[in-house]
Amino acid sequence: MLNKNNLKMTIKDIQTLAEAHGLLLTEKMNFNEMGIDFKVGFATDHKGQQWLLRIPRRGDMGEQIEKEKRILELAKKNLSVEVPDWRICSPELVAYPLLKNKPVLTFDAQTYEVSWNMDKDNPRYIKSLAKALVEIHGICKTKAEKNKLKIMQPESLRPELAGRLRLVKSEIGISDKLETRYRKWLDNDTLWPDFTQFIHGDLYAGHVLTSEDGIVSGIIDWSTAHVGDPAIDFSGHATVFGEESLQILIMEYEKYGGKVWDKLYDQSLERAAAAPLAYGFFALETQDEGHIAGAKAQLGVR
Repeated sequence: MLNKNNLKMTIKDIQTLAEAHGLLLTEKMNFNEMGIDFKVGFATDHKGQQWLLRIPRRGDMGEQIEKEKRILELAKKNLSVEVPDWRICSPELVAYPLLKNKPVLTFDAQTYEVSWNMDKDNPRYIKSLAKALVEIHGICKTKAEKNKLKIMQPESLRPELAGRLRLVKSEIGISDKLETRYRKWLDNDTLWPDFTQFIHGDLYAGHVLTSEDGIVSGIIDWSTAHVGDPAIDFSGHATVFGEESLQILIMEYEKYGGKVWDKLYDQSLERAAAAPLAYGFFALETQDEGHIAGAKAQLGVR
């Protein structure tokens, strides 16, 4: 059950897996196959409680699962919004009671059509997101280190990215246009922060939950959290909501006490533009042919 064959798991298989971990589920289930690392299911137990199930797509996910559990415990203590409360945490299954609200947007697994679960232009969203970002970035580095999380220093940000660029170019390829942009970015001293902070690492509208009136109520999918470049947490917003909205988010973030530098906006846009490079690196880590093909398309490789 710990490989790509989990796509073929029947409802009975999943019920048996959950029962082995003490969770009795009804046959009422549906699934979202969009997740890169996990097959995600929504199920109901015999008492009517709704659960979110995460079934690993690969057999080497145990260490990542344990790391994310530590991240969630850290986030839970420092955030005023909800994070997943993992009641079951094993290499075969992660399960937690479904959080009370929906993500800002969701994708249809077949058509890739986007559905918005709130008004995209609701000003309450940006204000509450800015507040949540300040809380995330305020998590103590020492606590992150004690929890054995990745700690990046300012001087190591560019060398790491340059190494990934060399690897992706060598193993997958990259268009001249993208490579030129990335190298220009790497050489621009003015864009890069002289500090690092605790970050979510994959913060975009699909991982942010809101109430119907657009106020952020929860944040999910913390597997990439670490101490690094805070602009990463603004880049996903820029991709979905655009540059003008990014400017407003940074302004609200600063009002709430967030630490900024004069090129945070520009750095966030460059981080957003580097999404294909990040995907290429991930594809190489997983050695999944589907992801490698997808990365080639994003990187402009024919």
